[in-house]
Amino acid sequence: MTSRHIPPFFLYLVVFMCLPLIAQKKTIDPALLNKANAGDAQAQLAVGEAYLSGISVAQDYTAAASWLQKAADQGLAHAQYDLGTLYEAGNGLPQDDARAAAAYRKAAEQGYAPAQLHLGLLCDRGAGIPQDYAQAAGWYRKAALQNVPEAQYNLGTFYERGIAVPQDYSQAADLYRRAAEQGNASAQFNLGLLYDNGTGVEKNYAQAAAWYAKAAEQGLPRAQFNLGSMYANGQGVPVNLVESYVWLDLAAKNWSGSHQQEAEKTRDMVGQHLTPADLATAQARSAKWLADHQK
Repeated sequence: MTSRHIPPFFLYLVVFMCLPLIAQKKTIDPALLNKANAGDAQAQLAVGEAYLSGISVAQDYTAAASWLQKAADQGLAHAQYDLGTLYEAGNGLPQDDARAAAAYRKAAEQGYAPAQLHLGLLCDRGAGIPQDYAQAAGWYRKAALQNVPEAQYNLGTFYERGIAVPQDYSQAADLYRRAAEQGNASAQFNLGLLYDNGTGVEKNYAQAAAWYAKAAEQGLPRAQFNLGSMYANGQGVPVNLVESYVWLDLAAKNWSGSHQQEAEKTRDMVGQHLTPADLATAQARSAKWLADHQK
């Protein structure tokens, strides 16, 4: 009986495949670590952010806080902001809104936009510092001028409601638009609502539907409900009961409580006017949307 010749490369392949997989331990670049230990603030920030993100090294909030504190003590605004987020969340440090506010303030006063937004949020809520809507509006404005969409949205709500600023629907619409164009779903919805009601802008159902659609695609139930209602009534869009059912069904599944019940009731009313085939199509589309957006 003759034996087959096994090529050497195949033997190497078998040996290689049988070796246990050894996970590579993630480490920080030694040169970067040396610079950080030598007191380089930018290097300390980089090491702190590495531990914060867990991308280039195992995530360690305590180590992140230690390095970020070193960089923050040297006046680095980005590090001061990051340190504030750790205090606010209680990651690697005891949860402390007052310390978070102090850290945010140091960065905000240097013009660091994310810190301006977060300090505004703490002033707005009265977390760690006394509640002060005027201060909140001031910090939102600074961040909004640096094109931070959440700050633009929040300042817009102040103008819409007349909180700490004179009520001005036109100004609210302008701020919502700036945030909406950057993809902020809440701003997209609120801008749609202003167009829907003709508040601060000329009433325009087509514009309302378009902005509702953008927010609805991002999963905002109230936008999904309003968009579904517009398709049912032919406001700003052609009447399309299948499309209406899809968005109302999504609103019902994404909402809770009394809002969910309202969406279910409206959806079922629309469903009564669909053929079995159209109803099946609408339900399948809704299920697909949910599956696609849960990935």
